[in-house]
Amino acid sequence: MIDLVISLDSTSARPLYEQIYDFIKTEIQNGGLPVAERLPSSRILAKQLEVSRSTVTLAYEQLVSEGYIENRPHRGYFINDLAGLYRLDPVKQRRKLRPDEAKAEEYRYDFSPAGVDLKSFPYNIWRKLTKELLAADSQELFRLSEPQGERELRETMALYLHHARGVRCTAEQIIIGAGNDYLMMLLQLILGDTRICAMERLTYRKAADILKLLGNEVISVEMDEYGLRTDALKHSGASLIYVMPSHQFPLGTVMPVKRRAELLAWAADGADRFIIEDDYDSEFRYKGRPIPALQGYDTLDRVIYIGTFSKSIAPSIRISFMVLPLSLMERYCSVGARFSTTVSRLDQKLLTEFIRGGYYERHLNRMRGIYKGRHDILMDELKKLRHLVEVSGEHAGTHVLLHMKNGMTEREAVESAKNAGIRVYELSSYGLEKTKEMHTILLGYANLSEKEIPQAVRSLAGCWDTYQTKTS
Repeated sequence: MIDLVISLDSTSARPLYEQIYDFIKTEIQNGGLPVAERLPSSRILAKQLEVSRSTVTLAYEQLVSEGYIENRPHRGYFINDLAGLYRLDPVKQRRKLRPDEAKAEEYRYDFSPAGVDLKSFPYNIWRKLTKELLAADSQELFRLSEPQGERELRETMALYLHHARGVRCTAEQIIIGAGNDYLMMLLQLILGDTRICAMERLTYRKAADILKLLGNEVISVEMDEYGLRTDALKHSGASLIYVMPSHQFPLGTVMPVKRRAELLAWAADGADRFIIEDDYDSEFRYKGRPIPALQGYDTLDRVIYIGTFSKSIAPSIRISFMVLPLSLMERYCSVGARFSTTVSRLDQKLLTEFIRGGYYERHLNRMRGIYKGRHDILMDELKKLRHLVEVSGEHAGTHVLLHMKNGMTEREAVESAKNAGIRVYELSSYGLEKTKEMHTILLGYANLSEKEIPQAVRSLAGCWDTYQTKTS
């Protein structure tokens, strides 16, 4: 029998049996207690530690249930052989950070194009609505929602989308899901067979990756200043296209009406062709009125409209929506409706009240003002860099593109900024295939304050001016 030297803290909030259990478990994990050795009896250890026998017995029983020790009748408790089993060593097994994760903390300023200003989240309203919903003590809030999502939310969404985006639909056509990723997987099930899917040469890479993982062949189609080229599309063999006509990411292009009509004509020219319209950040536009959705022009039932609240409210909200053409609803009802909704009823009710009460519209107006202020400060600062960069894509969204005029490649611009503690992003990283050397970077400004933007741009000017001086 081995001796155990355990120091118990009677002033701790942790129960004594847990302290005994933790000590023995840790010693076994670290190899401090020999395999097959007998532990002191509960009576002996209780006397030694000056605790009740039931306290020791409780600790031993927990160790037995987890497999660290075994209780042999009439013989006592013995330490099990854990050789070959995975051991979780909190020090040695701690996950190492990837290089990019470790370096992320080194940046003073991060011009992430995916940034969202979480400091401006409407905490008070969100808290108020949550309390009101929970105060009703309604058990219905905790039951499973309809597969398509709460009807109240879908009716509210149909009205809002028609008013704000020109989308024509009924509540029956809307499906609520936890993020666009889930909706894309559900859409694949609804469409049936895998397809050739055409996307713009520079696009939202995550969507392309998901489409590929679902078995589709994703091809890139050349672009011009109006977006995806329909003449190239005709010879692609595609039966599905993925576009962002109201604000193309990452280029910021707005697709004009003529090109939209050409896309709809392409879809109408085939028996089973569809267009996925991703309207991810159409709410933020700083010149003129928001551009209506492509879906509103669709008279032949070929546009699948997808949107999310992640950009306009917060990424963790994880509520997205899909508007299906009527021609796909029968397929959804027979196949897709078998899958339960992925958004809790409470969250759906909360969002419904947030929109119905006018809070969402007021929040959007406030965020437009905040982002417009940062946009204007950034544009004013970039004017001082006209000898270094040319700006485009500045009329919508929360990022701009800088085209280097001093001869720097993207990689050189990114590395130079990195040395100054600033993170900027290469345009080529959003390409579906390898491209020739590019000279364009992205600057997002949503998560930078109005004070930080001038400081960051001045630092960029310093490191990029140095490059121009060296090469001149």
